[in-house]
Amino acid sequence: MTEPFRLVVGMSGSSGAIYGIRLLEILKGMPEVETHLVVTPAARQTIAFETDWKPEDVASLADFTYRPGDIAAPISSGSFPIDAMIVLPCSVRSLGAIAWSQNDSLLVRAADVTLKERRKLVVALRETPLHLGHLRAMTQVTEMGGILAPLMPAFYGRPATLGDLVDHQVGRLCDLLGIKPPDELVERWHGPSAH
Repeated sequence: MTEPFRLVVGMSGSSGAIYGIRLLEILKGMPEVETHLVVTPAARQTIAFETDWKPEDVASLADFTYRPGDIAAPISSGSFPIDAMIVLPCSVRSLGAIAWSQNDSLLVRAADVTLKERRKLVVALRETPLHLGHLRAMTQVTEMGGILAPLMPAFYGRPATLGDLVDHQVGRLCDLLGIKPPDELVERWHGPSAH
């Protein structure tokens, strides 16, 4: 039997909780992907503010969930095999903590472990505008091997709904993680003659 693709999903407290929720919804239908979720207290608040989801229902989309303060969780150790991690959405506070290895929460510790083990870390920052401190933290994470993928909508597919924008972005993040998204999720660019 083939091992599943193990993905850690961290949700931090910036705006854009729907991106993390939608990723979990899509991956729930993929038995070849095993999800390990950690949701920060600020993310729980954002889920309640921005969506009709309850944090418990979001947690039920994942295969495994962990408390944000559980530094002894399996995902806090490099000996626990994972394939990749995504922080979606990623707040500037979490970005800074990851950049400077401030391992005071499970989300940051799991990201630090992902980097030190030379595994794929995708950081989907949700912040604008940016000041120099933000840019330096982004550079630091990139220099350590992380992939910065700020949440930015694409319009070449002519999205008709907010859901179309979210799906396209989530599909592109799946591409970065090495997970093939459902075909209908991403409008692929085929050049101007195709439109």
